[in-house]
Amino acid sequence: MATRNRKTRKYRGGRNHGWGQIGQHRASGHKGGLGRSGMHKHHFIKMLMTDPKHFGHDSTHPPHPNLVRKWASVRDLDDIYANHGKQEGGKKIIDLAELGYDKLLGGGQTKNAYVVKVERFSASAEEKIKQSGGEVQALA
Repeated sequence: MATRNRKTRKYRGGRNHGWGQIGQHRASGHKGGLGRSGMHKHHFIKMLMTDPKHFGHDSTHPPHPNLVRKWASVRDLDDIYANHGKQEGGKKIIDLAELGYDKLLGGGQTKNAYVVKVERFSASAEEKIKQSGGEVQALA
């Protein structure tokens, strides 16, 4: 199209070219900046409503879902039984879950036969308990 036929020719000298007040229809000036600009300043409330997780980051190594916070080894069972054990029907019972233990590990040996109640246990711990004549009961 030839320049002389463009609509803008009739607006020459008119400053706003039919777009009202000063600053209207000027690139990105009327909306507070391009793209995500102003999210920590004048567009903060818009960010909170539309994208509340905009700032910060996700860890590349999220925490393990089965995080073991407290554990006991087979070698510790004698001491735990002396302090917190029960005897029911001739069996020595240790409830590690009630005492706050998450897992039983297989380090060391035990001389006594125990019935151990715990959420998780290693294969070697189960083997050593069975060798001494006891059993491990998994709690769900």
